[in-house]
Amino acid sequence: MNKSIEGAFYKYVRGFLTVYLPRNKCYSINTIKAYRDTINLFRFFLLDQKKITFTKITFDMISHDSVYEFLEWLQSSRSCSISTRNQRLAALKSFLHYCAMEEPSLTAIYMDIQEITALRDTKKRVSYMSQKALKSILAQPNVKNKFDLRNRFFMIIMYDTGGRIQEILDLKLRDISLDMDIPCIYLTGKGNKVRAVPLMEKTVLHLKEYLKVFHPTDSKNNNDNLFYTVIKGKKGAMSPDNVSLFIKKYAEQARFSCAEVPQKVHAHLFRHSRAMHLYQSGIPLSYIKDFLGHESSTTTSIYASADTTMIRDALEKAAKLDSNSNTEIPVWEDNEEMILKLCGLK
Repeated sequence: MNKSIEGAFYKYVRGFLTVYLPRNKCYSINTIKAYRDTINLFRFFLLDQKKITFTKITFDMISHDSVYEFLEWLQSSRSCSISTRNQRLAALKSFLHYCAMEEPSLTAIYMDIQEITALRDTKKRVSYMSQKALKSILAQPNVKNKFDLRNRFFMIIMYDTGGRIQEILDLKLRDISLDMDIPCIYLTGKGNKVRAVPLMEKTVLHLKEYLKVFHPTDSKNNNDNLFYTVIKGKKGAMSPDNVSLFIKKYAEQARFSCAEVPQKVHAHLFRHSRAMHLYQSGIPLSYIKDFLGHESSTTTSIYASADTTMIRDALEKAAKLDSNSNTEIPVWEDNEEMILKLCGLK
């Protein structure tokens, strides 16, 4: 190893996380956090499995074998999925690519790790809630209680907008526009990309009810979080753990009266459910892609193969069309204006 880079592992880690990713690549805080978590996990692996303390890590310890062992450790010791394993591998490759650009003598290490291929991930069918299960969960909060009112509205807006949990938690009062012809909110997604999402009429009513309780003053600070918690008299952003706790509680309550409530209900399930319900209503995947803020249509295509009942219904519909040419045509078919409104894009 070149003497000039002996002990320089953390120098390159710092440059990667504090300069290259935020300034050169303009990645979001959450994306940078994912890279930082990967490097931290690799450090913990070396300590746990190789007894190498953090301060002793050098580039000599990064090899095809050690990285492969790290990936196996993720699955065996931390119960990571194949998808998570592949993401960690991609993050390490990106880090080493940066190191190789900064220091050519590290190129051999980068190329060695490049040889490690990602595992093929057999995609599971996407999980989602039925309309009945969703209504049952939303019926659980006692809206006479201030915090139940907040929790119910959080779930409503998460479903109505199809937003990711962090996108909803990051909402500020300035992101709400109710004075427009079509009320909407602005969600900031991956890569700091902002998208306008129209709000349904009922959701606007719930929003106004929520604002009266949690943001009652006329002189509202536009930089205030839409959702917040108060600890020792100080307002702070609501955490994902807080959301997970109340969703789990309401799901368990709802399961007593509705067998359709899934065994595992989490925040992202509301997003999946919204997308599936739009798809089942006949909204084209291309519109759902923009609604969800997906980068690629490949990501959105999971909804096309998620529901075998849709395939059956489509086949039955085709058979009826063959036997009866007078079959009623859906009002949204070939009506782009209506499709856009149904999708919440207009």
